[in-house]
Amino acid sequence: SSFSVFQLTMARRADCIVLFDVDGTLTKPRGAVTDEMLAFLKELRSKVVIGVVGGSDLKKQKEQLGDNCLELFDFFFPENGLAAYKQGALFSETSFKDHLGEEKMQRLINFCLRYIADLDIPIKRGTFIEFRKGMLNVSPIGRNCSQVERDDYEKFDLANGIRKAFI
Repeated sequence: SSFSVFQLTMARRADCIVLFDVDGTLTKPRGAVTDEMLAFLKELRSKVVIGVVGGSDLKKQKEQLGDNCLELFDFFFPENGLAAYKQGALFSETSFKDHLGEEKMQRLINFCLRYIADLDIPIKRGTFIEFRKGMLNVSPIGRNCSQVERDDYEKFDLANGIRKAFI
């Protein structure tokens, strides 16, 4: 197996933590975790403390990692760490909106929507801004696009610098 890198025969190290992102690391973007990856994580967890830090909310991460994802990791930090779980129990939570305030959030959202409305890009599909506890997920083509449309847009964006100019 390509993931059997850790053929260690030592006791579990509590002084070492290995953190993973979800999209592009544990799974393909917006994809489901493979059985091979789950086996690797189980093996790794027997050696060190493991955790997840991801941008998506817990609901989306459960779609990708399974409903039991909180049980698979020692630490779990959805929404870029604004919710924090240890051994499956929530121990800390805060929000981007509480930090920024509603007035500043509205100004930022309005700017993004106006900017996206004026973009001349091949497709637009809807849900251009997704509010999360820890961030605004802004997508110039919209989060409702298909995976093929997302892949095509990525190539278009690399050639035309749409997101780079937006930032």
